[in-house]
This record gives sequence, structure tokens and C-alpha cells, in this order.
Amino acid sequence: MDTINKYIAVDYQLYIVEDGKPHLIEKTNADKPFVFISGLGMTIEGFEKVVEPLEKGGEFDFILSPEEAYGAYNDERVVNLSKEIFSINGHFDHDNIYIDAVVPLQNEDGNRFLGRVVAINDDDVRIDLNHPLAGKELNFKGKVVETREATNDELQSMLAHMSGEGCGCDDCQGDCGSKHEKEGGCGCGCGHCH
Repeated sequence: MDTINKYIAVDYQLYIVEDGKPHLIEKTNADKPFVFISGLGMTIEGFEKVVEPLEKGGEFDFILSPEEAYGAYNDERVVNLSKEIFSINGHFDHDNIYIDAVVPLQNEDGNRFLGRVVAINDDDVRIDLNHPLAGKELNFKGKVVETREATNDELQSMLAHMSGEGCGCDDCQGDCGSKHEKEGGCGCGCGHCH
């Protein structure tokens, strides 16, 4: 039996649970829901497992442990990188490299990822490569705005986005990366530009 990839749009609030108390850290709205296609590994597996079987209008309220979400916080993923990496024409890039800045990085294999600047020293920059929500217990609350079988065009668009060819929403014409930098996202509500 073939797996059906579902086009799912959800309006949700995400809380981190610390000391038994929830703290709101992210929310969408029904006009600009979070959109994903099931079965492509686009979301946390535990999130998809709960949301995928729900019908339109179905509500959810569940907690994922750190292991079910972004894993445990790993001190070994905090590294010191030479300041030279962050220099342009021999000058350190003070405009973009500052405490708490999230910076795009790339390893020798060409894999891209984000790191957060935690310290700037005389010779190096300390970067935290853990996911920002690593080690956190997450509480998702919300409802399904839309759920149906994904079309071939939607699948192709989403796969193009996942391979770095843009989000496929048509609003940003595949240029959501530069729109994200300039405008905080293309504003289309595709769920992939933020």
C-alpha cells in the first residue's frame, strides 16, 4: 500500500515547559498557518505523529520530551572558531557577528547549518551549534486548519524547497532566503521562510 502524503496546515502555539510552567515562544495564526507535507521528515516526528491523523478542525495539546523533540543539550556542540572565519577583507564582521546572533555556517562537506554566537574573544568566536530548543520539553497546542492529500505540484514544490531551491510558495519566486534576510520572510504564510 502506498503512503499518502498529506498537505497539513496547523494554527498552533508552542510553549517551552520549564519548572513545570509553560512559556509561549512561538505562535502562528489561522491566516498564516504552519504548512507541511507528511512523510517528508519536515517536522519533528512526534509532532507529525500526533497531528497527521487529525481531521480539519481537530484540536491538539501534547507535550514532547527533549528526546522526542530536538534531543538533549550537548556541551560538545559548543565550539570555538577562529575570528578569521568571520572576517571580510581582513576585518572582523562586527555588524553581523555579535552575542546571540544566529549565523549560517558550512562544514567541509558543504552541509549548511546555523549556530548562535555565545562569546567573542580576542582570537575566536564561541558558537553554540545545538538547536535552540535542544534539552527543552515542548508543549504544542492548536488545531488543524486544513488536511488533505497533497497534490503532485505541492510535493514537487516542497521537495524543491527542502533541496534549497526556494520555498515553492510563488510569493517569493523561490527567493525566500534573501527576502528572509531583508524583510523577515516572504510573508506568504507558506511556513518555510521563517
